[in-house]
Amino acid sequence: MKPACERCDASLPAAAHGAFICSLEDTFCADCADELDEVCPNCRGELVDRPTRRK
Repeated sequence: MKPACERCDASLPAAAHGAFICSLEDTFCADCADELDEVCPNCRGELVDRPTRRK
């Protein structure tokens, strides 16, 4: 899992909610995903909630 938003560099720990990914695992915070209308700017795929990982 990528540890930060690819657009604004916000921290996105694996155990935290609020991260969004596309099918290629490009990763964005919730604010950036909203600004991008939940569309990945790299592959044009849908951004969906990233699952969390327990510590």
